[in-house]
Amino acid sequence: MNPVTTTQHRNGVRHVAVDARSEGQRIDNFLARELKGVPRSRLQRLVRKGEVRVNGGRVRSSTRLSVGDRVRIPPVSTDATAVADGQHPPRDVVKQVAESILHEDGRLLVLNKPSGLAVHGGSGIRWGIIEALRAMRPDAAFLDLVHRLDRETSGCLLVAKRRSELRKLHAVIRDGRLEKHYLALVKGRLPKHPLPIEARLDRNARYQGERTVQVSSAGQSARSVFRRSEVYRQATLAQVWIGTGRTHQIRVHAAHAGHPVAGDERYGDTQWNAELRRGGLKRLFLHAHGLQWDDPDTGQRHLYHAELPDDLHRVLGSLDHVAR
Repeated sequence: MNPVTTTQHRNGVRHVAVDARSEGQRIDNFLARELKGVPRSRLQRLVRKGEVRVNGGRVRSSTRLSVGDRVRIPPVSTDATAVADGQHPPRDVVKQVAESILHEDGRLLVLNKPSGLAVHGGSGIRWGIIEALRAMRPDAAFLDLVHRLDRETSGCLLVAKRRSELRKLHAVIRDGRLEKHYLALVKGRLPKHPLPIEARLDRNARYQGERTVQVSSAGQSARSVFRRSEVYRQATLAQVWIGTGRTHQIRVHAAHAGHPVAGDERYGDTQWNAELRRGGLKRLFLHAHGLQWDDPDTGQRHLYHAELPDDLHRVLGSLDHVAR
């Protein structure tokens, strides 16, 4: 069933009337559904330039829609030839994303996100996981990210297939009831006991002219707990639990504690990273290996697990193990 009423003008402009199914939806997410396959960065440009309007007025990407709003959508090319121009995810990327699906039901997708793929387009990135999924499922009424992972991080990623599921899971996250577990290789030896780190993080800090995340009393509260799993001569494989989901949280907390994450080009140890590259590490050694929560409606326990990728297993095999 079509969730909206659409009128088409001769110049290709569409005016779409919003109904109850799109109540409260952000305009950028609405456009992503109406213009399937168009990179989010391009949609944001259309909004910034004023080509997309709501009730005749300019809006921001974060503007939320109400029943009865009329959205002006300009003509945008979305044919398959746009793949060659980088407007659509390449077929091999779509295939890679399809093969990364760990679980799917009528409400939810769980993926083992590959390292190196962004979760969405924007900020110079033409496309990401969500664009690839929408290219795979052109008839899907709704697909949206529940949470995010850094581009370099691999592992469990949730995508909602219904708006009601997205709202429910966002409430679970706000209430701190979504447990996120990671594996990270960090420099040095962690103590035998759990190492909790509570340090506020400022995501708008500047370093050498670039936006970065820094520990700052002016930042947002953040809590991470590192537990040592395996010990190596110069490193520790740590299990990490995070009580908050701040940008670059594990990477900044690890560096703040004097145990930077292996392969971290922004917050890590440059010399150690160079040594690890010679041993085969070609990426950030950070993997979201588990997600767990209880459904607030049914009480059902949801537990998903993504195995450590083979390339990271090989790196561990190249290290000198130390008996604990």
